[in-house]
Amino acid sequence: MTTILVIHGAGMDMRGKTQVEVFGPMTLPEYDAAIRGYAEALDVEVEIFHSNIEGEVINRLHAAHNAPGIDAAIINPAGFTRGYPALLGALNAMRFPVIEVHISNPAKRGLVSEVAGASRGAVAGFGVAGYKVAMQGLLEILGK
Repeated sequence: MTTILVIHGAGMDMRGKTQVEVFGPMTLPEYDAAIRGYAEALDVEVEIFHSNIEGEVINRLHAAHNAPGIDAAIINPAGFTRGYPALLGALNAMRFPVIEVHISNPAKRGLVSEVAGASRGAVAGFGVAGYKVAMQGLLEILGK
């Protein structure tokens, strides 16, 4: 079975609590439940990880790279979207494809994602459904 690592970056634990007008009312546990539902429907396993600390995200990526079992990754960098060169270096070093997901459209807010340049592709502006689109894209990339 295909296993996808899903990483939530800095600030995702505040979803549904702040900036509801931008990101909507869903909380991180609700995102995770929806992601698990999409994965089940697509016959994919997911490992979900969240941290507000860049080094912890990098360590999780390195662990996934160095151990068998992870076939691809989805990252919602959230607060790590710009200004985190060590994270970009880690993403560029992965042996598997990575897709960036954003709940909202960062470009609409005047942001340009640096993570997109280190990712195979990006999905933005479709809410939690963006994770499903990213999973479907990864399955295509992996030929599954």
